[in-house]
Amino acid sequence: MQKRHRVIFISAISVTLLVVLFSWIKQEKPVAVIIASVEVGDVQRTVTNTRAGTLKACRRAGLSPAIGGQIAHLPVKEGDVVKKGQVLLEMWNDDLNAQLTLSKSEILASQARVKEACVIADVARREANRLTALRKKGLSSDDASERAVGDAKARQAACQAAKSAAEVSKARLAVAQAALDRTLLKAPFDGTVAEVTGELGEFVTPSPVGVPTPAAVDIIDNSCLFVLAPIDEVDAPEIKPAMPARISFDAYKKKFFSGKVRRIAPYVLDREKQARTVDIEVDFIQDDDKIHMLPGYSADVEIILDSHSDVLRIPTEALLEGQKVFVLEQDKKTIEERQVSTGLSNWKYTEILEGLKAKEQIVTSIDRDGVSDGARVKVEATADKK
Repeated sequence: MQKRHRVIFISAISVTLLVVLFSWIKQEKPVAVIIASVEVGDVQRTVTNTRAGTLKACRRAGLSPAIGGQIAHLPVKEGDVVKKGQVLLEMWNDDLNAQLTLSKSEILASQARVKEACVIADVARREANRLTALRKKGLSSDDASERAVGDAKARQAACQAAKSAAEVSKARLAVAQAALDRTLLKAPFDGTVAEVTGELGEFVTPSPVGVPTPAAVDIIDNSCLFVLAPIDEVDAPEIKPAMPARISFDAYKKKFFSGKVRRIAPYVLDREKQARTVDIEVDFIQDDDKIHMLPGYSADVEIILDSHSDVLRIPTEALLEGQKVFVLEQDKKTIEERQVSTGLSNWKYTEILEGLKAKEQIVTSIDRDGVSDGARVKVEATADKK
């Protein structure tokens, strides 16, 4: 009898264990999730460029001689810092230099002729005045005084003609100087020589009308830099000059520079197979940020349209369609779907107006299988520490 009871007891325990084991096996495994805390911070509404922007110099000039000829003097090389008016390239111009020297000599000769003619005219004028005075006293004949007056007028005309000839000589000198200047390539502003395509002794020709050719010397003013970036036409109406912006470069990873909008293009670009965009220009706020930067860097800009400080915010990736989130329950084992009201939003953060409290924890890995209202979960990582 006792043996029978023992068998029944053992069988009951075995069945109970099997039931518990089966229930444990059947129990749904918790879903691994990544969580983030509801925090207080700043949220900004922004727009960004649709394609990579470019760091540009405010002044850049590709320079070529106005006339064709042979390069006789090339005093600069790539990387040289030059001043406004400095000669960058000189064509062979011995003939024009000779013409300039001749023109200067002609001016000296014409000035001497002016001096001679005007001195003679002054003497003739004084002689005419003397004879006219004597005639009034009856000491000179009318014929002599009239000849003296006529001669004085002729001498004065010769003086004036000599002066006019001297002006013509000065004009010839200006023409010769202009012709010589056309053989000189001068820096239009202070800057740095970016590229030199000509070589000493080479012949260069000016670009035909409508056919651009490479510049002989490319000069850049690196003291003034800005970012040119395309913005989608849909976002352009909200952007205004002086709006704050953040600038980033591929060359300076994880570093942002403060800027502000300087100009918005007054037209929309319509390029084939691309969205219509509006070019904007963004200045740096701190001049020191531009040191050692090179024109041509690829850049991105983020225009700040609106900003709220010290507000509740969550990672935007945690927000479900219909403004809902999954909140981790106090038992840390289940999640609850909750409706929220949102404010400003960007790609990183969304402002929460209602529905959540600071320090509550929400699920950011909302696209994982099994993440649903009431699901059992286990915390795999925290979003700001993963």
